Parts: sequence; C-alpha cells; structure tokens
Amino acid sequence: MKRIGAHVSAAGGVENAPLNAAAIGATAFAVFTKNQRQWKAKPLTEQSISAFRTNCEAHGFLPAHILPHDSYLINLGHPEAEGLAKSREAFVDEMIRVRQLGLDRLNFHPGSHLKKQDEATCIARIAESINMAHQEVAGVCAVIENTAGQGTNMGYRFEHLRDIIAQVEDKSRVGVCLDTCHTFTSGYDLRTVEACNETFARFEAVVGFPYLKGMHLNDAKPELGKRVDRHASLGKGQLGMAVFRCVMNDPRFEEIPMVLETPDSSLWEEELVLLKSLC
Repeated sequence: MKRIGAHVSAAGGVENAPLNAAAIGATAFAVFTKNQRQWKAKPLTEQSISAFRTNCEAHGFLPAHILPHDSYLINLGHPEAEGLAKSREAFVDEMIRVRQLGLDRLNFHPGSHLKKQDEATCIARIAESINMAHQEVAGVCAVIENTAGQGTNMGYRFEHLRDIIAQVEDKSRVGVCLDTCHTFTSGYDLRTVEACNETFARFEAVVGFPYLKGMHLNDAKPELGKRVDRHASLGKGQLGMAVFRCVMNDPRFEEIPMVLETPDSSLWEEELVLLKSLC
C-alpha cells in the first residue's frame, strides 16, 4: 500500500499532528516535534506523548508511516567545534523526542561545509555525528534527506548519501528520504517515465532501495540542475505528473511515508486524491 500524506502542523501540541493528517485523508504524515527554527524547546509532556500515541492508534498511523523532521538549524557537518557540538546536542534531543513518541525514524538535512572544509571531511563529520547520536539514543533510524545543493549543502549527489552511509557503523539505523524537487533541481531528471527509470536505477546502483525510508513529493519551481530549493504544488512546476505516476505505481515505494511539502496547504487534500487517482 502507498502511504501518502503531508507535513502537517503540530500547533497546539504534537498530539494534534495525527488529527490534522487524518482530516485530509492521509495515510502517512511528517511533523516537527518542536519549533524547527529554534535550538531549544520545552520537553514533551507525558500528556502530549500519551495523546499523540492515542491519536495515532485511533487513526491507524503506525511508526513506519510517520516521518518526523529535525530543526533546520542543525548542521551535523559543521566545520567549527562550537557549531558542531551545538548541532550534535540538538540532534540527540530530537532523537530523544522521536523515541518518546514511539516513532522509529528522524528525517534530517545532512549538513553544510560552509566553504571551510572539503566535502570528504564534511561527509565524515556527518557520519560521525550519526554514530554519536546512535550511541546516545536507541531504536531511531537517521534518515538523510537529499538536498537541492543550494549554497554549501551536502547531500545533493547520490554519492554523498552513499559515502555517509558507508561510514555509519549501524547500517540498520540509517536511511534516505528522497525529495522529488531536490532530486530534480540537483540535476537528476524526473520529467518522463524514461527519465524516472534512469534516475531511480542510478539511485539503486549508488545507494540502494533498501535504504529508502521516506519521500517528499513536491513539484519544482526551478529548472533541472539549478540547485535551488523551491517547491511547487503538484503539476504546477517543472516536473509535471510523470514522476508521481511512476512512484504511485512502483512497488519499491510501498509502505514508506511519502509526504507533501507543497506550498499551498489548502490543496493538500486535493493533491492526495490526485495521487491516489494515478494508481
């Protein structure tokens, strides 16, 4: 079964996220467990944790269909000791929150070299950060999101993802989230069935589908290879519908959370209906 949804709001408490997902007909969802633009947040209360678990159970959301996302401030490849330590501490806190909610994965942007180190060094730091977090928190898979390659961000090539995974000690607890907008704007074509087949074959050869733990389903405003991260509503960008039809009919994308991060949340329910119609 295809598990599709959106990155829903947790306003008023994280326990509201599954309710917001159910309201749009989702079978999966993504959520921030804290304000994504702040370093620190109040700990989750027992009341919120219990209500979140109850609401997930009531609406049939299993941990494998939920893709929490960490703070945008975190840079696990930071070139400076202070920034790296702060990012690692925040990442561990995010993993703890995920564990408290009974979830099994944490989606994150890998990090940036900030023009102060080479890519190989940055990749090694990201992997080391994941290893350290794994030692602190059990049972949570670190899910690396591919990026558009804007600025000095790593993760815009499949080889970056491969090289991070290669240096993670517990490979059962590392995975990848593919964002269709990021994939396209970083240089991998997805505009036709043939292009999708080629790009996904490349992903399989370099990374491997067993590591795929989630997807972000977004159209793209920029053209192919522009390395700019600007999402568009489905069918209203450069991608068109071919990639979404491919994903919805390919068994390799079964039972993983595939969530919309498209810019107009008022269209999410309509977009989910559209995705289901492609099967």
